[in-house]
Amino acid sequence: MRILAMDTSNQSMSVAVTENGVTLAEQLTNVKRNHSIQLMPTVERVIKDAGLTIDDIDRVVVAKGPGSYTGVRIAVTVAKTLAWTKSIELVGVSSLKVLAGNTPQDDNLLIVPIMDARRGNIYTGLYQFVNGTLEQLETDQHISAELWANRLSARKETIMIVGVDAVKHQEVFEEKLQDKVRILPTFQQLPRASVLAWIGAQAVPEEIHPFVPEYTKLTEAEEKWKEANPDDKGGSLVEKY
Repeated sequence: MRILAMDTSNQSMSVAVTENGVTLAEQLTNVKRNHSIQLMPTVERVIKDAGLTIDDIDRVVVAKGPGSYTGVRIAVTVAKTLAWTKSIELVGVSSLKVLAGNTPQDDNLLIVPIMDARRGNIYTGLYQFVNGTLEQLETDQHISAELWANRLSARKETIMIVGVDAVKHQEVFEEKLQDKVRILPTFQQLPRASVLAWIGAQAVPEEIHPFVPEYTKLTEAEEKWKEANPDDKGGSLVEKY
């Protein structure tokens, strides 16, 4: 299976093409740029570097959030457009799970990916490798770093923190978890599209049109809508519009 994978859920942008689990081409940048301008040229370049065309791609895999609301939407929109126009399978993967996939495949580790959500809050989840398969132990969530660290302190296992934003909350986790906490080296903290492709290869394809980002936390527009319409039960504002 030939997979095109893309992640623009935060400042970094990563695009990769894999074939049957082998990475053919990959590009990763971690500078502040406009993903809406950079993504499609990068997709074209990576596919070309892999010696393929878009018509050779069997599946497109995209990081579906959480993360930057705008960043997540950019990759999801491109992925849905390619999947629909080229009749390619579409798979969405949690942006946090992509980070978790950077860690060593050690069944004794609990993996905690972190993205900063400001004001002491984070996007996070709990994952673990079980016989080489990355499994989700708790639902991805938006929570204060201190509360999450307190909950994790009840665990006996070693906990691996991953994500470029981990350093912003390192003091909190070290205070609560003490010698149980580990943090990956800097070069392993960035999400990689090759990891995204590996995870996405094991997933079931999604229906294209209903597929939407998973922000974990309501967007500002949705929060304002709910404040103005407290009795509305019609579902996601993203789905409405």
